[in-house]
Amino acid sequence: MPPRLLPAVVFTAGASSLATEICATRLLAPYFGSSTVVWANVIGLILIYLSLGYWLGGRIADRHPTPRVLGLILVLGALCTAALPFVARPFLNLALQGFAAVSIGVVVGSFVSTLLLFSIPVTLMGMASPFALRLAITDITRAGRTSGRLSSLATVGAIVGTFGAALVLIPGVGTQRTLLIAALLVALVSIPLLARPALAASIVIIGLLIVPPGLVKETQGTIAERETTYGFVQIVQETGRIVMRFDDGIADQSVYRPDTPLTGGEWDMPLVVPPMLAHGLHRVLVIGNAGGTTARALAAEYPGIHIDAVELDPVVTQLARRYMGLGSIPNLSVITADGREYLETTDRRYDLIVVDAYRQEYIPFYLASREFFSLMRAHLDPGGAVALNVERVPGDDDLVAAISGTVATEFPQVWVWPALRFNELVVGLDTPIVRTSLVERLETLPGKVVVLGPLVVSEAFVVKPSTDPLTDDHAPVEWLTDRAILAYIATGGVLDEQLLPTAP
Repeated sequence: MPPRLLPAVVFTAGASSLATEICATRLLAPYFGSSTVVWANVIGLILIYLSLGYWLGGRIADRHPTPRVLGLILVLGALCTAALPFVARPFLNLALQGFAAVSIGVVVGSFVSTLLLFSIPVTLMGMASPFALRLAITDITRAGRTSGRLSSLATVGAIVGTFGAALVLIPGVGTQRTLLIAALLVALVSIPLLARPALAASIVIIGLLIVPPGLVKETQGTIAERETTYGFVQIVQETGRIVMRFDDGIADQSVYRPDTPLTGGEWDMPLVVPPMLAHGLHRVLVIGNAGGTTARALAAEYPGIHIDAVELDPVVTQLARRYMGLGSIPNLSVITADGREYLETTDRRYDLIVVDAYRQEYIPFYLASREFFSLMRAHLDPGGAVALNVERVPGDDDLVAAISGTVATEFPQVWVWPALRFNELVVGLDTPIVRTSLVERLETLPGKVVVLGPLVVSEAFVVKPSTDPLTDDHAPVEWLTDRAILAYIATGGVLDEQLLPTAP
């Protein structure tokens, strides 16, 4: 064998196995989200498959220590990796049917089945390192040096596979082609070991690379979809509106109605907050802009205000400008950044800060902690307010209680308005108001939004500070969120609720 072949084998196998792990989370994200539970399942099972591969590879290498056997393992691993995005599609589509039918068995079954599909290619990739080590050791006095060198190269390959897939290949060519490229590299490196089969496998994989990938998630009415550095984004045309969905798509993240800025949904909830302010509304910050639905409603109902909208993913902003009229919102400045990072690095102050960055399957814990709420208050003008759109499941208010109670540790007064079955508005006021004053102020709500005033007065309540607030060190929002998701699947409610009519 060429002297540098075995180092190339372990490097490529390491890169392919970790690239496959990153791609596994991306394959699952459009259907199951990217929560901590999904990541834990993927990482844990990949480690199990690699451990099994190390064990099997060592045993087979001792029995059949020949280059041809190693070549056969690599070729099979390459073909199985290349087949993954095509074989997994039926199981993932089955998950969609399970969500639609509210069948927990179908959803869980498809999730487990998809993860099991990765067992064969990852196990085969894991077999490469111990097998290559067995072939490389020809002098027992140099066994330690040889083992350390190959192990180091395998780890470096894993690092390259991780960052290369996550930062370069997936954003550039998509998940399907990233898996095919990883498979092709393994097939190419195995050609000196098993010439004809490896060459044939390489030709097959190149042919699959030429085939244009279809839609990642086959949803009726899809007009655009993108795999970005941060997740999966889908734009869907429905009757009378365009919606933006992230990852598993349980709920719409943004809605665009060409004929009205109002949606009738949770994006209209912050419209009731401006009358609660002590000194009027002039400058607003929206954290989690997405398609700009909340910003559009605020700009339309309170003309003349200036809005800074923070959105982490630049691709989301590009899609919103193209399909959801983001560029037509007056006095809007879109800032590409993480919401907390932006507040840490700016000295601007606002009358109102709206947080719409909480998604049902993923709530960033650092945007729900006491430290974050303290930071927001520091960026408010005197008499200002913060408004948070918190999703929940009917009958489960634990998440809302945890967040609102934490807000109350930093703000003199916090109101909670259970506006919808799946959404509540948490408002932290820098200057407290009494209920009688609230009634008078909400009578000044503009346009059709005025009908919400009596609902707020009759349903909203003040919460007390939590005795165990969420902090940067301890914020178990994932446990609360995952339990809420299971409850949502079990109840099978309808997400398209409305606060008020949207037609003129």
